[in-house]
Amino acid sequence: MTQARGASAALIFPPGPADAEALAHVHVASWRETYRGLLPDAFLARMSEPGFARRFRRDLTRPDGPLTLAAADRFGLVGYASGGPSRRGIEGEAEIAVLYVLRPSQGRGVGRELLTRTARALRDQGARSLMISVLRENFHARGFYEHLGGVAEPARREPGPGGALLWEVAYRWDDIRAVTG
Repeated sequence: MTQARGASAALIFPPGPADAEALAHVHVASWRETYRGLLPDAFLARMSEPGFARRFRRDLTRPDGPLTLAAADRFGLVGYASGGPSRRGIEGEAEIAVLYVLRPSQGRGVGRELLTRTARALRDQGARSLMISVLRENFHARGFYEHLGGVAEPARREPGPGGALLWEVAYRWDDIRAVTG
């Protein structure tokens, strides 16, 4: 079977509480793959899949919880995205708070599909613009968002693990339809 360039072989779906452990695995593994050298190794080593599974289970059962979509291939969950209204409180602006794809599934269209589907769901809830933040030194993710038309805002300092301050860059799409197709 030949797959078109950029087409995702993953199934995108809204996860439920039964997916909490798999989401926690993707979360912790993605952080360890992505942030090694950008965040303290001790912090990454302390990340707890059972702790994140409890949080996912709680959030996925709350009626006011964040919008979350998961991506799975034939081997299991490979990514997820979550979002809602922008934390900046800008009227009509949505924010994708997290978008993680396990490294072996990157470059296969999974991240693009998660971003697009999450943006569509946020648009359907009334969002007109979209933003997502990334660590300034996460050049791989920054290139991904720039390739998809996101416009970088100036870097800003944000609180990070252990009270450290980290530099983040927000990528913005003034018209969410640029992402939703």
